[in-house]
Amino acid sequence: MAPFPSPPPQLAGLATLDEAVHPGLSVEESVRRIKRHHHVLRRTHQLLVARITSEPVYELKMAWSLHAWIAAEHVTAFRARVGEMREPPLGLEASPHAGLDWAFDELLRAPTAELLLGLYEVVLPALDAALDRHARDTHPLADQPTRRLIRFARLELTDLLDYGRKAIAALVPPDGRLAARPLLDGLHAALAAAGGIDGTAKASGPLPAPVRGTTPWKFDGIPQRDGRFADPYNMGVNAEVFLYDPQQPPSAKVLMMYYKRLREIDVPEMMASILAETPGKPWSYQRDMTRQLWDEARHAMMGEVGFRDAGVNWPASVRVNFTWSLGLNTQLTPKERHAVLYFIEQGLMPKTGKRHEWETAIAAANPLAATFQDFDWADEVLHARVGRDWYVSDMPSPHEAVAYGDACWSRVLMGWEEWRNQGHTQHANWWPGAYRQHCAAKGIEPDPKALAFDTSYQSIRADLRDLTGSA
Repeated sequence: MAPFPSPPPQLAGLATLDEAVHPGLSVEESVRRIKRHHHVLRRTHQLLVARITSEPVYELKMAWSLHAWIAAEHVTAFRARVGEMREPPLGLEASPHAGLDWAFDELLRAPTAELLLGLYEVVLPALDAALDRHARDTHPLADQPTRRLIRFARLELTDLLDYGRKAIAALVPPDGRLAARPLLDGLHAALAAAGGIDGTAKASGPLPAPVRGTTPWKFDGIPQRDGRFADPYNMGVNAEVFLYDPQQPPSAKVLMMYYKRLREIDVPEMMASILAETPGKPWSYQRDMTRQLWDEARHAMMGEVGFRDAGVNWPASVRVNFTWSLGLNTQLTPKERHAVLYFIEQGLMPKTGKRHEWETAIAAANPLAATFQDFDWADEVLHARVGRDWYVSDMPSPHEAVAYGDACWSRVLMGWEEWRNQGHTQHANWWPGAYRQHCAAKGIEPDPKALAFDTSYQSIRADLRDLTGSA
């Protein structure tokens, strides 16, 4: 065959022959740097999960759920790459330098504004620079799998950093930077002592003194909500009873499903407590549980979007409580919380569970709700698998796993009367006002049956066996 007038790119387009004659990093050096990247991403995951429950700002709860999952995905990828590079045992649980841990230990204790500044303006930009340096230093052909992982990690880090800039602009006042100066200076000094994120710089200076003392950090399991979540103890509307009432119109049920979705904000608040208070689990457990945590945050935001489409100003018209996450986090052990989560998810699997919600959206001729419920249903199937892998596998049998979850859920005490008597809430029936607002926005006449729905206290447990027919 005659030579091509213009040959295609050399070396599969990864580099030119002239570029590829430079040796680049050794396996040992590339692995050493990967382990540094891995550690920073893993500590980022731990940090964000640990702060979800106690963070009042709704948008940060949701963003940190996403950012924790993204970090977990790249942790997983880097762990796998190390395992491909002559490294058994991998040594991935060891900290590469005390300076990196100083940074994250301080961020764990930091107020929100300082955490935002320290993570998104110091630590993650330094990680991005280290990843860029690694990609440039290592061989484009010999170490192509590593360069590919770095490329994807940097792509998503760009998104995280963009979000961080916007969150800082919205939430950190000018004097917030002044207050954060000791922490920010300490972070720079700690990274310098570590030789940078990747350890390629000459280590300079000792570790700084702790900014907030040496008391070990302790997870705070009491959910916090911002001012948009007025009346967080309100349990005056039983969404499940309404949804499974055959007399109620599908269009009104869709509105109630949006409430159910937004109410799922408490699932990340509870799952974060399981992850933070269950040490010693394999990394794959943390990855799977973090994926589920992010899915539940997505579901909450689906409810937010749904209310926007329905014409309902949810902060003014809907009372989204935190009683489920509060009860589980303060009354049960991490294993018991996981048992309750699995028990409830099993109740969502029969045809009267998630399928019913999807069919309700179809019956209401609401394409947005149908899309949300279609994916919500798919997510719950995945979550059932996560439960089987990481909860049921520790139990004597699937039947006993469900029974234990039921028993744990039965022990959770909801102080309905106590909260009312103490003035925390009057369990007001907000439903008619929200429903009327929706009908007015859409130009439809309210259905008398939906307006007359009895929201009086029936069963705070909202027993899933009665509502869905699950065993």
